[in-house]
Amino acid sequence: MAEITTSVVFIPPSVRDNYSHLLSGESYAHYSAIPSSISINTSSTQSSEPGTPCVLGVDEAGRGPVIGPMIYGVYYLPVEQEHPLLATTHHFDDSKVLTPTVRATLMEAVCTDGSDLFECSGWAVKSLSARDIGAGMLKNGGSYNLNAQAMDATIELIRGVFERGVNVTEIYVDTIGSPIVYQRKLQLIFPTVKVTVEKKADSLYPCVSAASVVAKVTRDVSCEKLLEAYVQLEGLSPEDERVDWGSGYPSDARCVSWLKTAIDPVWGFGSECRFSWGTVKDMIEQKHGPTTKTEWPADGDDENMRLSHYFNSDGSSGPKTEADELRSWFGSSIGQEAF
Repeated sequence: MAEITTSVVFIPPSVRDNYSHLLSGESYAHYSAIPSSISINTSSTQSSEPGTPCVLGVDEAGRGPVIGPMIYGVYYLPVEQEHPLLATTHHFDDSKVLTPTVRATLMEAVCTDGSDLFECSGWAVKSLSARDIGAGMLKNGGSYNLNAQAMDATIELIRGVFERGVNVTEIYVDTIGSPIVYQRKLQLIFPTVKVTVEKKADSLYPCVSAASVVAKVTRDVSCEKLLEAYVQLEGLSPEDERVDWGSGYPSDARCVSWLKTAIDPVWGFGSECRFSWGTVKDMIEQKHGPTTKTEWPADGDDENMRLSHYFNSDGSSGPKTEADELRSWFGSSIGQEAF
């Protein structure tokens, strides 16, 4: 099980430049600058040259946790430099087999002007916030599930790289679900590109390994910053058990312990928590549990309320029709017997 790092040495721009979005629970996309070694084709140049042929890898981090965002990352560089630069020189691998220190060191090199990784490769991430993941999975009967959200994030990132003028000729993706189905969908959307979708692609293709590192470091730092903000907001002491939520996975005892102690009786949890996960739903819906159930009127229930409902607590007396309401709005006539 992957751990969230407890001490951040390097804060990547994917977090640093989007800190307000992260804390407010917003999803966002972040794109690096296009490296100097990659020539691009823009409509303004009217060039017939398509630009440097590039390979692009796609991977994610944080699909299973109940806490924090899910990050999709893409990493691209010239085709001929993929293996010598990523595999031979820098030894990229599936982020799960690299230590937090190694991942942070690689990410820092990717983001440091003057390094060979910075000069030859570009990257981007899509941060899907816990709030938006939960909202998507809970609305419309759960029709916008995690696979659909992941597919949309992948397509958005690849399109974003194309729109910046990068000539991507090969795409490698670590699969979600059936590789054949996933590959067919992407191939239909990007018909001029060679698309390969495989299980364990992050250990087979260096560009996917690099995307894995970019996504993992962004998620780890995002989670640490979210926890820091929570601790500061609550004014917690270092000894408080709520200063540690472990890996963020529902199978982690520290994570479950944090959820039990951090739950609010009215609001449940903040935007760092995925409300659609069974662990959270069970805690919130538990009978005689720590939360207070609130019944909200269904949409449209109050649209046709009569004026009399505002003056009669039970709605059983007073004018019965709209005409009666208008007639009695400024008072009603009285008979001579009143005098």
